Amino acid sequence: MVWRVFRFFLFQLCGCLMGYWLLALPNPLHGLIIGLVAASALWVAIDLRRVVQLLRWLKDADQTRPLRLHGLWAEVATRASRLLRQQETRAHDSERRLQEFLSAIQASPNGVVLLDAVGRIEWCNETAADHFGFDPKRDLQQHIGNLVREPAFLGYQAAGDFTHDVLMPGPRSTATRPVRLAVHLHEYGEGRRLLLSRDVTVLEQAEAMRRDFVANVSHEIRTPLTVLAGFIETLQNLPLSAAERERYLALMSQQAQRMQTLVSDLLTLSKLEGSPPPRADEWISMQRLVSQSEQEGRELSATIAAPGHTWRVVNTGPTELAGTYSELLSAAGNLVSNAVRYTPASGMIEVAWQALPDGRAEFSVKDSGSGIAPEHLPRLTERFYRVDRSRSRDTGGTGLGLAIVKHVAQRHGAELRIDSVPGEGSRFAIVFPAGRIRARPEATEHVLSARRA
Repeated sequence: MVWRVFRFFLFQLCGCLMGYWLLALPNPLHGLIIGLVAASALWVAIDLRRVVQLLRWLKDADQTRPLRLHGLWAEVATRASRLLRQQETRAHDSERRLQEFLSAIQASPNGVVLLDAVGRIEWCNETAADHFGFDPKRDLQQHIGNLVREPAFLGYQAAGDFTHDVLMPGPRSTATRPVRLAVHLHEYGEGRRLLLSRDVTVLEQAEAMRRDFVANVSHEIRTPLTVLAGFIETLQNLPLSAAERERYLALMSQQAQRMQTLVSDLLTLSKLEGSPPPRADEWISMQRLVSQSEQEGRELSATIAAPGHTWRVVNTGPTELAGTYSELLSAAGNLVSNAVRYTPASGMIEVAWQALPDGRAEFSVKDSGSGIAPEHLPRLTERFYRVDRSRSRDTGGTGLGLAIVKHVAQRHGAELRIDSVPGEGSRFAIVFPAGRIRARPEATEHVLSARRA
């Protein structure tokens, strides 16, 4: 700066001297003044030219182009360029952070809608667009009340009490596939609002299932408890003969056994849902499982369906299945038990284990009972669902058997298939994947030895 002041005064001195020497005027002082004014004008013109160059350079989008300036204006250009670069860096950082923030909101499982002071949509993520049926581009600046016409939401918005959620059906909700949304408004800034939405369909369905489950369990336990309480009161207050006492005790034992079976099935379901998946390297003999499930079925048949049933067993060879024996026996036993309970005495029950052409294998139980109407088939594996409630209770069923079968099948990567024709009988099959099936090692060795011989 000192050098610039020195140059300025030196420039003025040179102008004065040139005016004094070059201008032949009567008064030499006039020459000095004219030279001083001319030098000042020239200095200002040169500075203005440099300022114009600097302004053009600052307006230029490509500021990496070199600027030919010196002295003070070169320093101004350098500092201005540095400030511009810092501002651009901050702007880029802010834009990057904004995009990262928006990307995080886009990845959120909750819907997010930004509303201005009059309720127009400023921005929304894809989840909110899916929840409310918005078009993220077309519906910007549209009033939220014109797009979400659900009365529950409009009343919630008009009331101005945003301390709680409001539940509403989604725009794509149908009777067969309901969609429930929990919506919450939050105020921020100067009159702006943040609209959050959550899909609570699964939570509401789980809560409904929990309520139904508790109600069903309570009902199932209350019935035998009522019977037991009645018999106990009878035994305590009435004089009974030995035969009557024997009969009442037998009925009480039956109801107690029913409650024990119910609790056992509930514990089995709880264990299945909470235990780790079955191992794929633990092999069990299917011949043994088929034989044991058939034996249990025959014992049940002799107890509740005298003179019993006609049995047929199909086994296509010594094979092994990767899985947990106790779980698979429970599933097979439930299928056989259901066949016994719903097949009239002397009816046919077939228990089969056979390979399929694609390498898979299936365990199936077929009966000649009354069959099941088609409208009941989709719900058979629901807990406590019964086609004939009175008959199931009379035979000691709990309504949990097929739910256990379904859980066991899913845990082993298998598929439960149900085929039934009213009046002709039913067939239940668990189809296991090929990766869980193998021939028994000793059977393979026996075949190889026979071939060598």
